[in-house]
Amino acid sequence: MKNKFHICDHVSWNSEAGRISGTILRVHTRNFDVNGYKHHASADVPQYEIKSSKTEHIAFHKRSALTRLRD
Repeated sequence: MKNKFHICDHVSWNSEAGRISGTILRVHTRNFDVNGYKHHASADVPQYEIKSSKTEHIAFHKRSALTRLRD
């Protein structure tokens, strides 16, 4: 699977505030709810739970939105 990410990988993504980086905390392979919002995920299209390195905010993104960073 191309660009498969794992827990503890350092990744970055684009946001309204610019390029953000963080660490993957969890990989979701089933639909899940966060603060009343349903995130769609499956084994083929997982959602990654990521903690921002700068703000410690938790974000959720699909593989296509992420870029792996070198440690």
